[in-house]
Amino acid sequence: MLHIKAAVLADPSRVDGAAFAKPSRETTMRRIISAVALLLCLALPALAQDQDETQPADSAQPGAMPQADPTDLLDQPPPAAPAAERMPAAPVENVPLQDDVPTRYVVVKGDTLWDISARFLRNPWKWPDVWGINRDHIRNPHLIYPGDVILLDLTGATPRLRLEGVADGGISRWYGFELQRSELKPQMRSSPLGLAIPTISPKAIEPFLIRPLVVDPAQVAAAPMIVANTDQRVIVSAGDTAYVTGLDQRKGPKWQVYRQGRVFQDPDSKEVLGFEAVYLGDADVTGFGEVSTVHIVQAQQEIARGDRLALAPPLQSTPYIPRAPERSLRGRVIAGADNTVFEMGTYSVLIMNRGARDGLEVGHVLGLYRSEGSVPLGDNKSVPLPEQRYGLVLVFRVFNKMSYGLVMASRRPVNVLDTVRNP
Repeated sequence: MLHIKAAVLADPSRVDGAAFAKPSRETTMRRIISAVALLLCLALPALAQDQDETQPADSAQPGAMPQADPTDLLDQPPPAAPAAERMPAAPVENVPLQDDVPTRYVVVKGDTLWDISARFLRNPWKWPDVWGINRDHIRNPHLIYPGDVILLDLTGATPRLRLEGVADGGISRWYGFELQRSELKPQMRSSPLGLAIPTISPKAIEPFLIRPLVVDPAQVAAAPMIVANTDQRVIVSAGDTAYVTGLDQRKGPKWQVYRQGRVFQDPDSKEVLGFEAVYLGDADVTGFGEVSTVHIVQAQQEIARGDRLALAPPLQSTPYIPRAPERSLRGRVIAGADNTVFEMGTYSVLIMNRGARDGLEVGHVLGLYRSEGSVPLGDNKSVPLPEQRYGLVLVFRVFNKMSYGLVMASRRPVNVLDTVRNP
C-alpha cells in the first residue's frame, strides 16, 4: 500500500484505470526513489528522539544547570552502597558443624557473636567463612541484633549463615553498610530497638581495658611518684590530698594510681617481660608545680608514699574479630589475673608470654594445649606424649612482650605453663 501511494504521489496524472498497467522502467525508478525518500522522512524524527533519551548526562553543555526533579525533595533512603558481592570473596575451606546444629536461631538479648557461632560451628572463630565474607574487609562485627533470625543454608557446597529478611542475607553489614533497594521512593525506615550483640561478654574484660596492667622498668622509673600525704600520714584514701613529683601539666589532670606488683618473666628464656601495675585508685590534679597537689577521687586499695601515677589508657576501639593467627605462634600461660589464681576455667583471664613483637593481635584465637606426661621407651629414655588441645583463649589486650586473653572454652582447668598455640 505504501508503494502504491508513493507512486500516485510521484505521478498524479495516472489516476485512471491504466494506473495498474505495467509501468515503464523510468516510472518504476521514480516510484522507488519517492518511496525511499518518504521512509527516511518518517524515520528521522524517531531516531532523533531515541538519541535524546540515551544521551549521557555528562555530555550537557558546560556550565548548564541540571533540571531539578520535584521528587528529589521527598524523603528518600541514601544511595545504595556497592554490592557485597563486589568485595573480595572469602576463601572456601572446610568448616565442621556441630553434631546437633540448628537450621534456624533467633538472637536474644545477652547473646554474643562467639556464643552464636558456637551453636553452629565446632570452631567458632571461623564464623567469617560460613558468612561468606572476607575478614580483611570487616569493619564492625557488632551488627547482629536481638530479634534477628539466623538461618543455616546447606544447599550449596559450603554451609552458609544468613539473616532472614535482610537484603543479601546480611553480608553487607559486616563491611560497614547495608544494601538499599534500587527503587527510590518515600518510605518508612526502621532501626533495631536494642544494641547490637558484642563479640564477647564485656563484663568479663572491662576492668582489664581501663587500667595500665603492665609497665616496663623504664616506665616505672620515669612515672610520677607520691612523695607526701596530708598531715604526714602514711596511708591516704578517697577524699584525701597527696603530693606528687614528676607530673606533666600538658598531659592533663586525670591520672590513675598504681603500685608495682608481680614481675613477669618468660619461663623459657628467663627474660623479664614487664611489671604488673596494680591499680589503686584515681586522682585529679588540683595544682601543678615542681610538687603537684592531687585529690584522691577513689581508692580501691590503700595508697601510700612511693606509689606511682599513670595516665588512664584510651578506651580500646578495636573490634574483636575472632580469627586464628596468620603465622605460626607458640607460647605459654605465665599467670592468672591475680597472684592467688593458679588454675583457671571458662571466662577466666590469663596472661601469656607472647605479644605484639611476636605478631599477636587483638582478636586472635589460640588453642590451649597440655601433654599428659611421658612414656618410657627403654635405655632410661622417655618420650613426652603429644599435646592435646583442651580449650580456646581469645586475646583481648596486647602489650609488646605479653598479652591478656579470655578463656572461651575449656574441658579442664587451665594451669600455669600450659601451652598456647595456633588452634
